Formats: sequence, structure tokens, C-alpha cells
Amino acid sequence: MKTIDHLLKWMSANYTVSRFIATKDEIMTADLADFKQALSRWASGVTVVTTLSAEGQPKGMTASSFTSVSINPLLILICVKQGLYTHQLITQSGFFAVNILAHSQIEWGKLFAGMMPEIEDRFVHTGYTQAVTGAPILPDVIGWVDCRVHQAFESGDHTIFVGDVVAAHGTTEGQPLIYTSRAWGTFQAPES
Repeated sequence: MKTIDHLLKWMSANYTVSRFIATKDEIMTADLADFKQALSRWASGVTVVTTLSAEGQPKGMTASSFTSVSINPLLILICVKQGLYTHQLITQSGFFAVNILAHSQIEWGKLFAGMMPEIEDRFVHTGYTQAVTGAPILPDVIGWVDCRVHQAFESGDHTIFVGDVVAAHGTTEGQPLIYTSRAWGTFQAPES
């Protein structure tokens, strides 16, 4: 596992990195409540990140920290809190899938976020197929990306997993599930 210092070193070797990146001594810590309030205003798609346990059992968690990284090669990233069971499984298995939820799948977003703790086996309620890597793909999601771990960088209390995309699929139907202002919703395009 690499640290953020390794990421910055890798970035500076591969990209032009300007000096406006602060050093550790220059960083001032913002108020936690202000930080959370500011980020709550960021609208993000909702995904379920999935992998398999060593015993082959499907596991997953709701995540919004997901983005594309590169087209050549095809890379994406997810951020997963260290200490979570899913983090441990991704580290051990070396693969994961990102399932992009439709607005109609809000209950799945809540289920995999642990908001229904009485349900132990989350996949009993959703079903799944397996992608190339073996990672679970939820039915009728509006998109999915199947990845092998390319790199992992520890940063604060999370790990940034960069995934090599080995398979992907997206639909042209359905609206994405969005999370913003501590609420679940969907995107409504302005009329032209």
C-alpha cells in the first residue's frame, strides 16, 4: 500500500505538478462541521462497490467517491475508508466492481450503506451476476465498471484504489441516483 507522498511523487514524475500544492507544514485544518457542510452541497452519483470474500461470498458497500482517471489506459478510482470490511476484501482479492445505481434503486443505496442493519445478507434482496474478475454486478444498474486493482494509495483514513478497467457496460435508459445535501434524489436536466 502506498501513501499520499508516493502518489504525489508518482504524479510529479508523470505529470506537470505546479507549486500551488501545499506542503504538510502549510496546511491549516478546517473546522470539521464546516468541511462536512461544504461537501454536503456536492452532488454525486451513488454507486455500490462490490467484491468477493476469500470464501467467494459477495460483499459490497455504497460509495460516492468514484471517478474516471484515464482513457489510455482505462483507469478509474474509488476511495474506501480503511478499517471497513470491504476495504480489507478489495486489498485481499485485488479486484472490485462499481455498480452505478438508477434513481429507482434508492433502497439498494440505503441497504449497502448499512441503513438497514437488520438485513445481514444484502445480496439476497438484490441478486447479482459476476463480471470478468468475479466481482458482483447488481441487476438493472445503469452502468458498471469491473476492475483489477492497479494501484492503492493510503491518504488520511481512506485508501484510493485505482482500478484497471477490464470490462464495463452502460445503458441509455434511466436516471442516475444522486446524493446531495444529505438527501437522495435524481438529476433533472433543464429544458432547452
